[in-house]
Amino acid sequence: MAFGGGLENDDEVMSEINVTPLVDVMLVLLIIFILTVPVLTHTVTLELPQAQNQPNVIELSTVTIAIAKDGTILWDGEALTEAALDARLEALAAQEDQPEIQIRGDTHAEYGSVVKAMAAAQRAGIKKLGFITKPD
Repeated sequence: MAFGGGLENDDEVMSEINVTPLVDVMLVLLIIFILTVPVLTHTVTLELPQAQNQPNVIELSTVTIAIAKDGTILWDGEALTEAALDARLEALAAQEDQPEIQIRGDTHAEYGSVVKAMAAAQRAGIKKLGFITKPD
């Protein structure tokens, strides 16, 4: 008994695409889409508080100690002796909110002069110490 599939010539290639599986997949996707859309669009109405946007301006107080090339100590442009520098640094260290001390050393100043200013700040108990450099 010969069971043929209805094709008389077995050498012919089937040139039609079977779209039934594609339609099945599309229907499943359509059902999923129909079920999920109401869930996505369902919202709860809330009355949100209004915010006041005001920038927080924090004024940072800084003191610049400059060391000139001859070793002169300048406190915000005013020349000081080492004893006067120690006294001013101790007064700043006693404050609750210490300003930042910025040390600017001249390129040709001796390194020891800058180290003396750093040591004076450390002895006084200054917590915020920075250096000012020339950007490249």
